[in-house]
Amino acid sequence: MSTLYRQKKYGSLKVQASLYTFLGMLFFSVLCALIVAPIVTFVIASFRPGQDLIRNGLSLGIDPDRMSLKNYLFLFTGKHSYFMWFKNSLLLTIVQVTLSLLVCYIVAYGLAMYVFKLKNILFFLVIATMMVPFEILMLPLYVEIIALKLIDSFAGVILPGLCGAATIFFFRQYMQGLPKGLLDAGRIDGANEYRICFTIMLPLVKPAFAAMGILSAMGSWNNMLWPLLVFRNASKFTLPIGLNTLLTPYGNDYDLLIAGSVFSVIPIFVLFLLFQQYFIGGMTAGAIKE
Repeated sequence: MSTLYRQKKYGSLKVQASLYTFLGMLFFSVLCALIVAPIVTFVIASFRPGQDLIRNGLSLGIDPDRMSLKNYLFLFTGKHSYFMWFKNSLLLTIVQVTLSLLVCYIVAYGLAMYVFKLKNILFFLVIATMMVPFEILMLPLYVEIIALKLIDSFAGVILPGLCGAATIFFFRQYMQGLPKGLLDAGRIDGANEYRICFTIMLPLVKPAFAAMGILSAMGSWNNMLWPLLVFRNASKFTLPIGLNTLLTPYGNDYDLLIAGSVFSVIPIFVLFLLFQQYFIGGMTAGAIKE
């Protein structure tokens, strides 16, 4: 009797688990469709004349008669400044992300691996800056950049975002899970503090570097407000600013705008594909405790 009861209970639990699995798959399928649909519609629109965007808006409908590669041919062969903006964005993103990750790693390393007075207070002050919106800091930063004579320069765009509180917090939390005995082992072997920091501990933080590198690159690549305030010369405009200049009261270049916007997503997409393994590992670090 007890065996029959256990079999019925096991069968009921199996059916219940299958139902939950089905509902979970259904929910995430719908969620995935909602996320992907706007991207697909915009990609489809990039193969149609720009005027179709005004007349019909974005849609998932595919009309072979209206679709062509003209927008992309114009993007790569036409006379415009798109690739100058692309080069500026690429250069700015590479330099800003590289310097930002290095500076934030050093700060987080000190907060995670050493014990000193006022350590917790300093960390609290770092975290407190995350509660201040950029719109509040924008005017003081602008005045400071003018005083330093860095207006209309790449340094003026890079320096204010060089030390991000979120990146420091993420690095510190990641390094909290690393064994501090590695520092003592390095000191016993005769390594100085700089060598321990960059040759022993840094390779262990690769997943965190990949995760924050992708997030920082996305933020820098899509940043428009601060570069718009700093840059005055059109030759230094980045992609977000340049694409925005295509919309004017005197005429809108939707052909270049749509194709250029789709093409601008490719660098971040490739970056994620190259580092997705480290990205997932970095974002899930500490989720499972042994």
